[in-house]
Amino acid sequence: MFYKKPGLPNNNDFVLCTVKKILHHSVFVSLDEYENLEGLMHISEIAPGRIRNIREYVKPDKKIVCKVLKVNEYTKQIDLSLRRVSINAMKIKIDEFRQEEKAEKLLETIGKQLGMDLGKMYKEAGEKLIEEFGSLQESFNKIVNEGETTLKKLGFNEKIVNVITKFVKEKIKLPKIKVKLILELKSYESNGLEIIKSLLSKVKELNKRAENVEVSYISAPKYSLEITTPELKNADDIIENLAEEIINQGKKLNITGKWLRAS
Repeated sequence: MFYKKPGLPNNNDFVLCTVKKILHHSVFVSLDEYENLEGLMHISEIAPGRIRNIREYVKPDKKIVCKVLKVNEYTKQIDLSLRRVSINAMKIKIDEFRQEEKAEKLLETIGKQLGMDLGKMYKEAGEKLIEEFGSLQESFNKIVNEGETTLKKLGFNEKIVNVITKFVKEKIKLPKIKVKLILELKSYESNGLEIIKSLLSKVKELNKRAENVEVSYISAPKYSLEITTPELKNADDIIENLAEEIINQGKKLNITGKWLRAS
């Protein structure tokens, strides 16, 4: 990526990192989305349980997704965790980064049409779009949905508005992501299996935000819950809220339940 985020990440952010140095009790990484920032990960934050050899989990130059635990604004020390990143969170972060890479390439193409290099395009449009919408991809998604109005509200000149709108509408298809959880559902009624099946048959009615929902049987008492959504940043919340709603509805039918992260 040409563009680097200014400043420091926030606590609880997920960040894409590259492993730089491995010591006996810690790992140093670079934060790929930021300019000249490094983070530190203690051995206890690499994986749950006792770790005999750090290199079984991380290797030099390996790309990993970490969770920001603590940021010291004065020393710029950033404490990170690998073990606190769920499979879904990792998938979402990697997908977001790839989408942003594609969006940057499109911005570069737009710049050539306007006679500007990528650095100039960021100064003329990209930085303002990121400041307003959080990322290039999010701004392009907004343009796909709302057209040139999005850009006119930000005060861009007519030529930039027309060219960006034209290219974005031609090239961008709204991204989607699939995330999964495991449901554990138990009923001690004589017809418990039928009651559980009846509950799961109504999952699509309980769904409020996901574009598509699929439930499949794994082995008693486990079921796979998978959703498809264009809301990349909110995908975890959407599927967790749906799982909680299923469990709450199950309680009314004397079904006990819980959800687990997909492994």
